[in-house]
Amino acid sequence: MSIDAAETSPEDSDLTASAVRWDVETLLEGQAIDALLDRADELAGQLEAYRGRVGELSPAELSEHMHLSADLQELLGRAGSYASLRFAVDTTDPANGALMQRVDERATAVSTRLLFFELEWVALDDDHVAALLRDPGLDFCAHYLRSLRRYQPHVLSEPEERIMTEKSVTGANAWVRLFSELTSAITVDLPDAEGAPLEAGLARLADPDHAVRKTAAQAVTDALQPGIRTRAYVFNTIAADKATDDRLRTYPSWISARNLANEATDESVEALVDAVVGRYEIARRWYRLKARILGVDRIADYDRMSSLAESTQEIGWAEGSEIVIDAYRSFSPTLADGAARFIDERWIDAPATAGKRPGAFCAYTVPAHHPYVFLNWTGRRRDVLTLAHELGHGLHALLSQPQGIYHHFTPLTLAETASVFGETVTFDRLLDMTDDPGERLALLAESVEGSIATVFRQVSMNRFEHAVHTERRDAGELSVERFGELWSGTQSDLMGDAVTITENYRSWWSYIPHFIGTPGYVYAYAYGQLLALSVYQRYREGGDAFIPQYLELLAAGGSMPPAELGRLVDCDLEDPAFWDAGLDLVAEQVAAAEQAARDAGRIS
Repeated sequence: MSIDAAETSPEDSDLTASAVRWDVETLLEGQAIDALLDRADELAGQLEAYRGRVGELSPAELSEHMHLSADLQELLGRAGSYASLRFAVDTTDPANGALMQRVDERATAVSTRLLFFELEWVALDDDHVAALLRDPGLDFCAHYLRSLRRYQPHVLSEPEERIMTEKSVTGANAWVRLFSELTSAITVDLPDAEGAPLEAGLARLADPDHAVRKTAAQAVTDALQPGIRTRAYVFNTIAADKATDDRLRTYPSWISARNLANEATDESVEALVDAVVGRYEIARRWYRLKARILGVDRIADYDRMSSLAESTQEIGWAEGSEIVIDAYRSFSPTLADGAARFIDERWIDAPATAGKRPGAFCAYTVPAHHPYVFLNWTGRRRDVLTLAHELGHGLHALLSQPQGIYHHFTPLTLAETASVFGETVTFDRLLDMTDDPGERLALLAESVEGSIATVFRQVSMNRFEHAVHTERRDAGELSVERFGELWSGTQSDLMGDAVTITENYRSWWSYIPHFIGTPGYVYAYAYGQLLALSVYQRYREGGDAFIPQYLELLAAGGSMPPAELGRLVDCDLEDPAFWDAGLDLVAEQVAAAEQAARDAGRIS
């Protein structure tokens, strides 16, 4: 079910956002992609002159090396972003897949030649490093260089690192690509849309009509069955590959490498997970409320995202994007102007088309270029909040551009702060626009749903990943049936007696890309959501005086450790009570929804 803007009415085009397509050609700056890669090869040759000399470099010489390396990363970043963004909008075009593979292979070859720097750098004496980094000429890369040394206990010899890097192209990276192609090709046969994208089927789980939800859930389940054993094999292979990598690098657990990348200790992440699991009852309380509102004894798994609106509200692209811009403007004109650029300058690809990757994301690209936002717009209210969410990422990327290539990206633990904040601001805007008690309930319910899904569901998926990776290491390859058992078990732990988990739901682990592409990633959503809720509470308490602090946080990018970034907005991320404070806010949301349901006459 592809969309052709030339064959649709203006109204349909607006509802489907069919004309909202990005322009990625600017990434190449008028050059052929091979020209960028050839120049990267040349710079790699210059950088190789530093081999064996890293420990002898003066601050000025180290600065020269890091600037040269930044130029190289800029070239590879442009080429890689161009190829991956083309692939994302049409995974079925062989040319797009071939281009991405070719860029990946050439980039890997360049990176392999330069492994010596990190290896020599982490081997240096701590005092020597400290003396070098006191030079202000290295401020542009100081935190990055300090962060590299976190990996010191897990770095292999240069020949081993070269093998690991070169084999990744035909190893884990290849399996990730295969999974993406397999899931992007999944189509759902709906009553009125045969062969619709998977996203279209999942979107109908929010329909207020129980029959529509049940039919859509069955259609999604049916669509997931072909190829599920292949996808299970991919998951098994990725898990085994990760186990090998972790063993060779002496990581103590399957999640340790991810935590290190996030600049988070194993202990702090465990505390987060334990705090959320310990308060699963918040989610169950919400599911019980939803059952009361829907007039059933207990909801089924496919009812969890059901809309509580009397009718399905459709929002076109023009209206939806205007709501988001206005919401950002109510908080900060700086952010609103930045958000408008995404729309006006073709930095967004919005329509849900055949062959397009599911979901939504923001691609940072490189600091010298703007980011891009990727959507699958279906004309639902949820899409408005998704746009606000991804634009939050985009604005974070824009404001942190001056940090340069080394400090542009934030750790995953803070990566969701701006996105959830922007989504919350937009939600408040939508709520202010709504006077009808029933619609206000629907909006409040949608906000709670988002918090439940982001905090509790993501942690339950972390528990699923934990079970999979642990069993894969201890007992060997998992069957499709065993994947289903672990998925059903970890979801049942979350939902308890508040939700009926159907047999069909046992296969729904098999389309989630994070399990394959970024193992261990999902807890960062819960981290970011709880952090963002606390930050937003700071805004409500401090008013306009808080805004400069928040903009400072975004502009800082990844130039500091997470704990220091948190202090910019008066958040102590190292305080164990921090997580309970965020969970308290979610509990307050549920209580507010209960009151809204009574006010609207939906429950007594």
